[in-house]
Amino acid sequence: MRVLVIGSGGREHALCRALATDSQVEEVHCAPGNAGIASVATVHPVRATDPADVTALAGRVGADLVVVGPEAPLVAGVADALRAAGVPCFGPSAEAARIEGSKAFAKEIMAAAGVPTARASTCSTPEEATAALDAYGPPYVVKDDGLAAGKGVVVTDDREAALAHAAACERVVIEEYLEGPEVSLFALCDGETAVPLRPAQDFKRAYDGDAGPNTGGMGSYTPLPWAAPSLTDEVMATVVQPTIDELAKRGTPYIGVLYAGLALTAEGPRVIEFNARFGDPETQVVLDRLATPLGGLLHAAATGGVSGLPPLTYRGGAAVAVVLAADNYPASPVTGGVIEGLEAVEAECEDAYVLHAGTALDAEGRVIASGGRVLNVVGTGEDLTAARAAAYDALDRVRLSGAHHRTDIAAAAAESRETDGTL
Repeated sequence: MRVLVIGSGGREHALCRALATDSQVEEVHCAPGNAGIASVATVHPVRATDPADVTALAGRVGADLVVVGPEAPLVAGVADALRAAGVPCFGPSAEAARIEGSKAFAKEIMAAAGVPTARASTCSTPEEATAALDAYGPPYVVKDDGLAAGKGVVVTDDREAALAHAAACERVVIEEYLEGPEVSLFALCDGETAVPLRPAQDFKRAYDGDAGPNTGGMGSYTPLPWAAPSLTDEVMATVVQPTIDELAKRGTPYIGVLYAGLALTAEGPRVIEFNARFGDPETQVVLDRLATPLGGLLHAAATGGVSGLPPLTYRGGAAVAVVLAADNYPASPVTGGVIEGLEAVEAECEDAYVLHAGTALDAEGRVIASGGRVLNVVGTGEDLTAARAAAYDALDRVRLSGAHHRTDIAAAAAESRETDGTL
């Protein structure tokens, strides 16, 4: 089959890379893509949030499946337009994508479905925000109700900073802070049935030790040696299936990937947020370990065939992804810098590779930074320690003026596994 992926980041590069290795996929196209995606897919210009433009491109390339990567095209109705044109699409309708597009809507769905989550208030005025902050106390959690590219959440002990963020947004959801390690779980849904992928953990803060502002994600790893083996089944039963059942009951069947961002509290898993697409950078490590061919999985979800899928299989070992971010990310990233050392990684690093996130080619054909999160360096190995070593060894070969990255991705998980006798 021919597959068209919509998007231009590291998540889309990971999707295209996995699809290109699937024997059932004869052509991979991506729009608009980036400098790295062009090595594994045919790239095309497109206005990703324009349903008509995406649908026309799908027709031109003869797509048998369209996979929508980012959230903005989904909220804009791209999946609706594709299905109306008879093109199978992996991605929810605009109405179902409100599970990410509106934090208030997500809370409404969770309340109706009995999904465990934090207590919350939706606030549109300074008075409402003040009352909610007083009710829930610090640490204060203030979420922009709309899409914010992973950077609309402020978690702080500073009450004035929390009020300032609320004032800067048209509407916010203020909620109680959930104490516990965070986990990302993806479920492939066909409107009625869902199948989970392997859990992962990502790192939202910009700097080591979870310091600095929230970002779109600075790194990730899988598997999670500290998580209970029963976690995935519990989350599917208490979170994912009730959510897609509630959406189906409302006449908005959920087709695509439902991303559950979870806190593992003392009372059990609680939903921090839902996303209507694959998480970035967790996708990069989850797909690296997935052995089941990706194309068939996504096509089954797009066409109502999840219940007929055989059990998913994974490669052994671990994967760690480290994000290289541009100077001054996440505030006002410096773009245009030339990236060097990519050829050295490809030639010298057997257990690591680079996925492009925010890159482009300049007039001289050089790879340059074009976004805040520039590259994802993925390392693999027999365990997290080996995967970390591979990722950071490869990253040492890459040069971009002013760039920064975290040095502690998966460090605690690797250390805990080495010292608790489970290796």
